[in-house]
Parts: sequence; C-alpha cells; structure tokens
Amino acid sequence: MNTLLIADTFRTLRATKPLVVNITNYVVMNNSANALLAAGASPIMAHSRQEMDELMQFAGALVINIGTLDEIWLARMEYAIEAANRNHKPVVLDPVGCGASRLRTDASRNLAAKADTLIIRANASEVMAMAGEAAQGQGVDARDSSHSAIAAAKALVNRYQANVVISGPQDFIVTDSHVCQLSNGDKLMPLVTGMGCSLSALTGACAAAGDLTGLTAAAIMGVAGELAARRAKGPGSLQMELLDALHQLDEATLLQLLRFEDVSEAMA
Repeated sequence: MNTLLIADTFRTLRATKPLVVNITNYVVMNNSANALLAAGASPIMAHSRQEMDELMQFAGALVINIGTLDEIWLARMEYAIEAANRNHKPVVLDPVGCGASRLRTDASRNLAAKADTLIIRANASEVMAMAGEAAQGQGVDARDSSHSAIAAAKALVNRYQANVVISGPQDFIVTDSHVCQLSNGDKLMPLVTGMGCSLSALTGACAAAGDLTGLTAAAIMGVAGELAARRAKGPGSLQMELLDALHQLDEATLLQLLRFEDVSEAMA
C-alpha cells in the first residue's frame, strides 16, 4: 500500500463514477448519499430483495451498515451479500455498535462470514468487540484507541480474509501484509453524526474503483475533513463544509496534505 494506490484510485473514482449500493441506517442515509455524490460516485439506497440481484449486476460495490438493525433489515443484508458474491462485487461492512448488544455482535460476525470479498470499516471498540476482545465502547461510540485495536484487526483479517480500516484520531488500515497509519482529520469530526458511516460509503466507492484495502477512502475523508475544519465554525458548518471539500478535492491537494506512514515493521 502506498500513495500510488491512492492516486490511481482517486483518478479512477472520478473518471468512472461507480454506483454504490447502500443498505444503511435511517440516521445517515442523506449524509452518506451526499458524501458519495460529492466525492464523484453514484449512490443508491436499496433494500428490497426484488431488485438486489439486478442492481448488483452493474453496481461497483455493496455497503452494509447495521446502525438501525432489526430482524427484517438483517435478512435483507444477508441476501444482498449473497447477491454481491454471485456478481463478484466487494462488500464493505460497517458493524455499528458491535459489542453494544448480542444482536449487533452476532450480526456483525455472521455478515462478515458471508462475504467473499470484504472490507470492515469500524471504530476501535467495534473492531475489538467483533474479534472477541474486551472493548470499552459506549453504544456506537469508541472508548478505545485506534492503536489498541490493531491486534484485533489482524485477527479479523485472518478470520474473514478481509481488510480492516480502524477509524479514530489516527486511522489504521490493516491487511494480511501491511499496517498503514493515516493522521489527517480534525477533532470536530466525531461531533457530527454519520462521519464514520460516510467513510464506509466512500470505502465502497473506492473499492469499486479498485482499492480493496480501504486506504484511499480513509485518505480522502481525512484530508477533506481537515480542509473542512479550517472553514467550519462548529459541527453544524463542518457537515456542510465537508461536502464542499469532498467535491473540490483534487489529486495534488490530496497527496500534498496526506500524512501517511507504513508502520508494518513497527507493529510486527
């Protein structure tokens, strides 16, 4: 993983405008759709079995977000992953609140096990809970550091043959061969609901554009969040400024502001 991957994926995303199918929660549908549009992708919020096979034939990726989970949505998510597998499309799983309840924890693990090509995007507490480690999550919020979840992320990589993005003040991207650290973003970002969910949606767009690690999406979101915070007066204006920053972001600015480090040897 390196900046060449980020640059190539960013260009492909803007050139191809991939369709991303989202089964996401009621709280963030608008946020996620707007983030995808601003970044250059095409969102669709689709939940029905009746159209899922058809959509996954020409969509670039599937994003599953369990934020407002119930048994009806869970069945739809399972079917959607099966449709993605049949059409050889990547799946991004956002296990919102994993560890907060048995339903969420079991659902996260079961959905991950179904996906053939998987990226898990979660905060540190969710990653640790999903891997079976003691975590300090509070509902959907993390109380663990991103760094403390790296071992758990490696366990998930091995268990599900997945790549894992741990979101936090520093983002870590964990694959079977690399651990990379991104240090962009801003302290205002956790004060806006749906920031992580928007990152998961962007991870789907970047997967459709060829990056199955989650690195490019985390880079885009971190740099855009940093740019947005320069103009924002608080959480409300940050949300608006983020969409503008995603839309206006160019490759040169992305690479110039990116704080990226391969920490694989240090984490070995």
